[in-house]
Amino acid sequence: MGRLPFIIAACIFIIAFDIYCYKAIISVFKKWKPGTKKAFGIAYWAYSALLIIGVFCGIYLNLFLTLRAIILVAFFLTVACKLAMLPFLVLDDLRRLSIRIFRKNRTVEVSGDTQVAAASIPGEPISRSEFLVKAGLVAAAVPLTSLSWGIISGAYDYQVRRVNLILPNLPKAFDGITMGQISDIHSGSFYNKTAVKGGVEMLLGEKPDFIFFTGDLVNNLTNEVRDYQDIFSKVKAPLGVYSSLGNHDYGDYYFGKESSPAKVKNLKDMVDVHKIMGYDLLMNENRRLKVDGEEIGILGIENWGMGRFPKYGKMEQAVQNTDDLPVKLLLSHDPSHWRGEVLQKYPQIDAMFSGHTHGMQFGVRLKEYQWSPVQYIYKEWAGLYQEQKQQLYVNVGYGFLGYPGRVGILPEITIFTLKRA
Repeated sequence: MGRLPFIIAACIFIIAFDIYCYKAIISVFKKWKPGTKKAFGIAYWAYSALLIIGVFCGIYLNLFLTLRAIILVAFFLTVACKLAMLPFLVLDDLRRLSIRIFRKNRTVEVSGDTQVAAASIPGEPISRSEFLVKAGLVAAAVPLTSLSWGIISGAYDYQVRRVNLILPNLPKAFDGITMGQISDIHSGSFYNKTAVKGGVEMLLGEKPDFIFFTGDLVNNLTNEVRDYQDIFSKVKAPLGVYSSLGNHDYGDYYFGKESSPAKVKNLKDMVDVHKIMGYDLLMNENRRLKVDGEEIGILGIENWGMGRFPKYGKMEQAVQNTDDLPVKLLLSHDPSHWRGEVLQKYPQIDAMFSGHTHGMQFGVRLKEYQWSPVQYIYKEWAGLYQEQKQQLYVNVGYGFLGYPGRVGILPEITIFTLKRA
């Protein structure tokens, strides 16, 4: 029930927004025949009503993932297009208002009667309104086109990114060894098992010696992974698959922050799923990875975030009994943990591996340049970072959340080659 008031308020806002957009569109196409106008009105409001009903059903009913995805896509595209129109509609209304105020103040006396000086402003208001509203419709086509392409082409367009990870203290036995990383699977958002399987096959085709998964297996509930558990169970590596939890894996966004029997069971199920898939889940603990008698440390903590994101991670537990290890690699879902705690208190951590940002699933990522709106929230949001002797790599994610696609920031499979120099 906690989410219901918010959902109702959102629906009221959407309906009001719909009325505003509908009136603007109708005002431009005045030459439509009554039958055409009536048919458009019925189609417009029927679509809006079905969309709102669909959102409620997607939240409160156990719909098929594909159907839920279709509803989400339709809702996201509709809102994005109308938001693109909004500045033009507001500008037109402000223009109309300024004309009325100007004309009201610029009155003339003609034969003792007060009349509006209609000629005081050149140009025809209606034609300008048509121009602005039609410009808004054209602007709405831009996000419709780009975001639709991001859904059709970007959501499952997995990219293998290769990174040389220089670790000066790396034991000789590990020099040249390869490691894979995926992050932010968000299995509750998927709607194409074949494509998801293809991405896993790409990862396995790289034959990494060991693999990291850095959290967010689901969106809200552990049972979201059931349709994809068999696919991700195929992720194997000779030296093991190591994982950590992300902020979405605890059920906080479904059950709330307070503990309850259902929430405790959900987390237990999450731990069990990792075991079933063969992932070594590190919850504020560490492992020793041995090759030819030499060892490095793999540390993993629970989610450690800033602001509204939970801080379950306990680094003091994760680093226990690791002082003798020459290299320590840390799995920590949220990259803000690196600057928030690791750099300040744990200089012994050589490299940290994160996800979480998704690169906001929108932006530009080239070899020498990258940009995304998320960089105004996270200083470290994609790729490799270094400060003094410590490094951080942020993977932009395997899956998606909210918007069911990606534009410019494509899903990532990272392959590291560990090197001493």
